Formats: sequence, C-alpha cells, structure tokens
Amino acid sequence: MKDFDALEKLLYTNSDNKIIPGLERISQLLQRMDNPQDSFKSVHIVGTNGKGSTGAFISSVLSASGYRTGFYSSPHLESPGERLLIDGKELTADEWLEAVNFAVSVRGEIVPSYFELLTAGAFELARRSGIEAGVIEAGLGGKLDATNTMSNTVCSVIASVSIDHTEYLGPTLEGIAGEKFAVVRENVPAVFSGVDESLVTMFLETCREKGALPFIVSRQTRTENVKITPEGNTFDFYSPELEIRDLWTGLIGGYQVRNAALALSAISQIRGAFPKISEASIREGMMSAKWPGRLEIVSRNPLIILDGGHNLDGVRNLCRSVRDLWPERKFAVVYAAMKDKDYAGNLAEINATLRPKLYATCVPEMSRSASPDDLLEAAGKFEWGNVPGGFATPDEGVRKAIDDGNDSVLICGSLYMIGWVKRNCRL
Repeated sequence: MKDFDALEKLLYTNSDNKIIPGLERISQLLQRMDNPQDSFKSVHIVGTNGKGSTGAFISSVLSASGYRTGFYSSPHLESPGERLLIDGKELTADEWLEAVNFAVSVRGEIVPSYFELLTAGAFELARRSGIEAGVIEAGLGGKLDATNTMSNTVCSVIASVSIDHTEYLGPTLEGIAGEKFAVVRENVPAVFSGVDESLVTMFLETCREKGALPFIVSRQTRTENVKITPEGNTFDFYSPELEIRDLWTGLIGGYQVRNAALALSAISQIRGAFPKISEASIREGMMSAKWPGRLEIVSRNPLIILDGGHNLDGVRNLCRSVRDLWPERKFAVVYAAMKDKDYAGNLAEINATLRPKLYATCVPEMSRSASPDDLLEAAGKFEWGNVPGGFATPDEGVRKAIDDGNDSVLICGSLYMIGWVKRNCRL
C-alpha cells in the first residue's frame, strides 16, 4: 500500500471528498482528456449486490477469449491498484500516478469528487494499456454515476437491486431501481437478473422508452444440475443463445450461481461484438475467475472465511450459502459495520440463520465505523452461542474466537473491515 500513498495524496488533494451525484464535472473532465472512456468497447454493470462477481466472470471470459480486457471495480480492499485490472493483473503505482496527474493537469477549474478523479484516471490507464474490452462497474447508483459516461457500451448489465445507499438513491426499492435501470441504451442489449420479479415490469418499460433490447435472466434462462461445494460450483446453463453443460466455477456459494447465470447471459449478448468468444473460452474464463472478499476461504484449519456483504440482501445470501456449504459446523462470527448500515437487521439475519457465537468489532481509525458497543447493544435483543464481546480490532476478535476453541470463523459485515483484515492480519 505504501507505493500508492502518493496516489492517494494526489487524489485527495485535487478532489472534493464527497459523493456528489451528477455527470457535469466528470463529463467536462473527460472531454478535456479527449474522452478515454470511448477508446474501447464496454460492458457496463450496475446493481446493488453481485456486480463485482459478475464483472469478474465477464472480464475473465473476455481475457480467455483473447481480448485485452480491463476490469474497473470498487471499492478496493487493500490498494487502489485493485480497482483496474488488465487481464487480471494490477498496474503499478507509477502508472496510476501518471494517468491521474494527466487528469489533474487538464482539469482547470473543475473540482471532481474523489471517485470521479479516480474513474477518469482509470479510463486514461485503460486507454494507455490498449484494452479492447472494458468491464466497468458503477460505483453508486447508475444514472448519475461517473461510469455512466461511456458512448461505446455494447451491453448494460443490471445485477440484483435492493435497499442500500438510501441517502443518495432514495428510500424505496422502485426509486433505487429507477436509478440503475436508467443506464440502458438505445439498440444496446440490457440484461437484468430479474431476481425481484416486482421490478421486471419497470425494467421492461424503461427499455421500451429508451429503445434498449431487454433480456431477463430469471425468465429467459435456466440452470440445472446445480452442485455447490466449498471447492466450487458446477451447473448446466441454458439460454436462447447459449447452452453449456457441466460448467465449473471457483467462486463458491449459491448466489454465485445466480451471478454466473447473469454473466453468461451478458456474454451471450455480446458475442457479436466479441466474436472470438467460444465455448472453450467461456469454460476457461468462468473457471479461472477470482473475486476476493466474497465467501473467500483464507484458512481451512481452522476454517476462516471473509465476506464483505454489508446490506440485508447480501448478508442473507451469505448466511444461506454458509449454512448450505457447511451444514454441520458451528460458527463464530467476527462482525463490524458502518454506522449508516442496518446492522441491527443484519445481526438478526446472522443470528436466525447461523446461531453463532458473536465477536463485535470495528474498522480501526475509520469514523464511519459503528463501535463495538453499538453493535453489542443491537445484538442484545437476541440469544447467541456465547456472551458476545467487543474488541478494538478485528484481529483481537479473531484471536479470541480461535482461543475460545472455535474451528470455524466467519469475518463479515463490511468490505472496509475485510480490507483491514487483509492488510493487517496473518490468517
């Protein structure tokens, strides 16, 4: 991370450290940079949960198909360098500095947000790297997200939609969905997971209004012979354009089968733009896709799992997958959350599904993090497998859980905590 300290300083010094919805600033900045975001064909991914895993699948398949591919995602866990991968590999801090310095040199009076400046730098890096395909994940929302500036998009992908970031996207599911559906484009395939059937009509109406080409995964595809194990998932996938049997993926958990189906649906829609995609490259790409911090096993004895699910839908999917994968194990949960998240609801879900021991903690030196005392107060409404304790760091919580004789530890609740654990803990 030290190599990226200069980049972080450059970003913070030349940006407004706030989330400011709107495309005016980023569009003006990109125009002054000669629009690097239009130098490649792009797949744009929005949604609440599953964006990163879906993007990891799609980018891995494109790379396996012989296309130089850039995958832009957020947030990072350990280093900003994770946010743009070129054929699965990070670029150096010096390369990032050069690209962001270029954006700063032409910004003039424009004061972008941190994410806007970072995104502009990533687009410039993608152009300098000569990518042919860009898999671009929105940071927040969709319609007004800095990534919604690309004019060479060949597919819009909408993952599951649920309640999150209500301070920016509004309090209703329909309002949040509207922000995300708004990224669809005329005569461009728009692939929606359709997990929430109540939103399908709105999606179809938005596509009709904008002239987009709708594809609904829940209605137009099916998965069969699904086998979920701690080593990986296998299943058969059927859609009008693509049939592939006995497909293996290394991203574990039942929800990753849904993410894989979304990715495969998108892949089926972009084969005209990327004709080198074949069944062999699909198999290779889906098999080799990686996405850290989501049901990531970092130790098998004791079993230690990391997961950054932070909203109720994400936590529910996590808990169900943990119970399906390890039905006989008793878990200890090391939990942290941000103050603005529904941690009481998340703890209720964790308690109801896993009945674990609880070790409450926080993300050190992060003011947004809820305190262990806040979490323990919320947890006090439920019965746990122990008397829950509070710990100043996740490392202390993990060590106590192991010292208490637990052989299965789930570290979850916040991607920020997962990043802290990866940087600071030896697991």
